[in-house]
Order: sequence, then C-alpha cells, then structure tokens
Amino acid sequence: MRDKFWRSAVLGCGADLAPWLRDRGSLTQRIQQRCSHFAVRGVCSSLARIAGDESALLGIAPQQLAYSREVFLYADDQPVVFAHSALAREHLCGAWSAVRTLGNKPLGALLFAHPLVERKPLHYQLLRNTHPLYQRAARVLNDPPHRLWARRSLFYLHDAPLLVTEVFLPGILRLTDPV
Repeated sequence: MRDKFWRSAVLGCGADLAPWLRDRGSLTQRIQQRCSHFAVRGVCSSLARIAGDESALLGIAPQQLAYSREVFLYADDQPVVFAHSALAREHLCGAWSAVRTLGNKPLGALLFAHPLVERKPLHYQLLRNTHPLYQRAARVLNDPPHRLWARRSLFYLHDAPLLVTEVFLPGILRLTDPV
C-alpha cells in the first residue's frame, strides 16, 4: 500500500534539483563532496507514532509505536536536508540495531557501507506547507518556500524494512559540483 501522493517519477521539479532527487547513491556522501564542513544535527530519535502510509509500508499496525529518527543535514552551517527514518520497533534489536546508536552520525554511512542492504525504488512528493514533514523540515528556515520536494525509499536488511524520507531544503541548491 502506497500513499497516493508519492510518485515513482519526479514531475514538475526544476532541472537544478532533479539530479539531487534522482540520485540513488549516498546523499550524505554527495553533500560531503560539495562542502567544507558536513554535520548531522539530531532533532529526535525515539519510539513514536508515524504516519499511516509509513506504517503500511513497514508492515506494522497504524496505532503501534515505531522507532523514528529525525535529523537535519548541514553543509557549511546551512541546513540542506531534513531526514526522517522509521522502522518497526522489533528490528531495533535485530537487523537495524546499529541505528539506535547513530547519534549525530549519518545514517547514509551505515546504509551504503553494509553489503547486504538493498535499496528499493525511490518515490517523490512535492510537500505543501500543510504536510507534517514540510512543517518539521521548514522550522529551521527563515523564509521557507510554499513547497518542498521530498523523496523516500525502503532499505532492507535481512528482510527488515527501514523507511528513509529526505526533504530537500533550498540550501541544497547552493552546493556545486566538486572541482
């Protein structure tokens, strides 16, 4: 079951942002290559209620608590991405136990370093300012736009799904290709 607003293609996205959205490699690594100082700043990581469409993708009951982690990725002291990840509570002691102890380390480093992690296709959505993910992402922006692009995908390790959603902030467009 997928949220009807998440699409498998990026439609209507500007040519400057589309390469960021479509890249299936490590977003963390791509940002690190384009800035002098990269940082992960934690917002929260705890058991929480997640959105119904997220629960459905993870195969857990909507009222069941899931592990949720939300961080901002900073490039040269500018917020460029808001990242939200979610997984079933039982996988914290199994396949995804390392996620509990990440702190301010990037999740991407774990996901792309592990040879058994499999990434499923990306899905995209243009978030309006009424969307809960938009609201959590925009709180660090002085003059937020009316909409923000987001992408998400499932990562599997030993048949255990982890959902990662990344909301792209305007600062991402200031990062240029490395020389």
